[in-house]
Amino acid sequence: MSPNSSPARIRVGADIGGTFTDLVLMRPDGAFVVRKVASTVDDFSRGIVSGLTELLAAEVIETGEISEIVHGTTIATNAILENKGVRTALVTTQGFRDVLELRRLRFPDLFSLNYTPPKPLVPRRRRFEVAERLLKDGSTRIPLDSESLEATLDALGGAQPTAIAICLLHSYVNAEHEARVRDAIEARFPDTFVSASIDVLPEIREYERTSTTVINAYIGPVVDSYLRSLRVRLDAELISAPVSIMQSNGGVMTDIAARRTPARIIESGPAAGVVGAHRLAGRLGLTDVITFDMGGTTAKASLIEGGERSLTTEYEVGAGISLSSRLVKGRGHALKLPVIDIAEVGAGGGSIVRVDPGGSLKVGPESAGAIPGPACYRLGGTDATVTDANVALGYINPSSLAGGSVDLDLDAAHEALERAAAVPLGVPLLEAARTVYAVANITMIRAIKSVTTYQGRDPRNFALMAFGGSGPLHAAEIARSLGIKRVIIPEAPGVFSALGLLEAVPEYGFSRSLITDPTALDAHILERAFEGLESISLIRMLEEGLNAESAGRWSRSADLRYRGQAYELTVDADAAPGDDVTELVVERFHAEHERTYGRRADDEPVDLVTIRSTYRIALKQPIPTSTKSPPVEHESRVAYFGRPHGAVVTPVVDRHELAGARRAGPLIVDEYDSTTLVPPDCVVHLDEMNNIIIDVGGGPAGADS
Repeated sequence: MSPNSSPARIRVGADIGGTFTDLVLMRPDGAFVVRKVASTVDDFSRGIVSGLTELLAAEVIETGEISEIVHGTTIATNAILENKGVRTALVTTQGFRDVLELRRLRFPDLFSLNYTPPKPLVPRRRRFEVAERLLKDGSTRIPLDSESLEATLDALGGAQPTAIAICLLHSYVNAEHEARVRDAIEARFPDTFVSASIDVLPEIREYERTSTTVINAYIGPVVDSYLRSLRVRLDAELISAPVSIMQSNGGVMTDIAARRTPARIIESGPAAGVVGAHRLAGRLGLTDVITFDMGGTTAKASLIEGGERSLTTEYEVGAGISLSSRLVKGRGHALKLPVIDIAEVGAGGGSIVRVDPGGSLKVGPESAGAIPGPACYRLGGTDATVTDANVALGYINPSSLAGGSVDLDLDAAHEALERAAAVPLGVPLLEAARTVYAVANITMIRAIKSVTTYQGRDPRNFALMAFGGSGPLHAAEIARSLGIKRVIIPEAPGVFSALGLLEAVPEYGFSRSLITDPTALDAHILERAFEGLESISLIRMLEEGLNAESAGRWSRSADLRYRGQAYELTVDADAAPGDDVTELVVERFHAEHERTYGRRADDEPVDLVTIRSTYRIALKQPIPTSTKSPPVEHESRVAYFGRPHGAVVTPVVDRHELAGARRAGPLIVDEYDSTTLVPPDCVVHLDEMNNIIIDVGGGPAGADS
């Protein structure tokens, strides 16, 4: 429920993917229904509203009964990936015009002679300087020059930008100069989107702060236009419910806040799946889970460890793929805002298959998307994709998907695979299709390793929770490769991210740099610093539509490092009354450094760099209890599992047929929104919460679950 909404009646989760838009309609008792519709890439809001009106009509629900729509969107990410942001200018301190160009000396491919960093979102001709200079302690070295500011305003007028970013040196310590520049720009250009670093990211690190502020400006008008378009379409259908937006950190915010700081919704859609997985893991009593979300375009992995989601402020957008590793950076634009630590690779159901000149099979990162889609969709696509391979292998119903709403053509899948893989590789069709399946798995394993082994975690100590339209098809074999023994397929896996939207709570995060030696601080000084940050932040939240009567609580964290290190680790800074918070954060930092890097240095001095406060509004959300989906026809079909099993007549069942005794694979579970593959040598059962549990590597079948 949004901060301003009335007590929950019927809530809607709407998640846009590259191929499908997923809708979940939940009643106050937790009962929910789902609907998948094709994404309308020309205007994503059109697909949401048309799908929602169809769902309301099918369920005989009046539009006035909807109390809230929670939305996960890729509109911000796509604007950067496709270079479709607005014409943006940057105003910065004299001498720092080229910060965006200089970046960091980080190379994702150390041995590549052809590496080229991404082009700055603001070209040099639209980057302007003002004469001013603050020192690192916030004191003034060069006062802000009024004539220089006027000249910059004139130059901005000539450049005619749609958005303007402002980032002055050391403004995170002293905001006076940047605030004056911002106010002058807003007065001269009242219709222009203005993004100042003191409002977006008041933290140390010039490149990351500049890049984040520029991203916010570059996508600001795009996100604003999209959300306004969505509101107009909803109003036209007499749906007056407020719209809340999923943030990258796993909380939801008002649409007003999203339009003001759109950089916070970059990973809006993927975050929702992790939120849903986190809540489900808690209900199952699981503390250590790898989430695996495979859709039509990408596959994403994240870690739930010790019962907590993993967050990072080291993220890059616009790289095409994102590997969650401090060692693999430089492909995209730095975004230093809290993001659920999600590794993403370009491998999904729509990923295009090809054989390169060297004779190697490649899968992705290019995708057929919703239009024209995989060859088997019969929408004009001719490229072979992972979905075509799964259809050819017998894993996916060869006639239709999504309860018959998407017709499939098996012959078209065969033709595309013959042309793209079987003939170039010189192998039979089924061998080629199985190779596509295996290569896609290998690509997706990279994402899982980047949140586990690359960060010192052993995946064998975790359960794998798989969802997304394609995730349950690949999860068991991926788990086998990684030595993971248990796979969990939640109810309604194909729309699980949309369901996760309805489990999120309103959350607002704020930060400020406070570079100091924490051991030299009195605990009361650090406490007052947190209180000051929270007091200022509360005013901003009220401006962004937060109900003043909303009952929430602050949680605190801090970024620390060993003196001389270039990057920090974030640790919990909450403390009980009477505890010395400075001692707590230092000890927690030592422990986190040892867990992440394998060593701690208690005798080394520690620096506190940034403090963070997050305001969460605790809401009692209904627990999803059941799903009502259109019926799916079930019958056995021949599925090919490669060597040594070959082609096997495989039973096709409904999820609820798994209740009771454990069953041995091979088995296919067909559902309206997804298909689960239980390979040979695996055993499956349904738990008391209707989750499919796959034990990889076998186990006794026939025993009571």
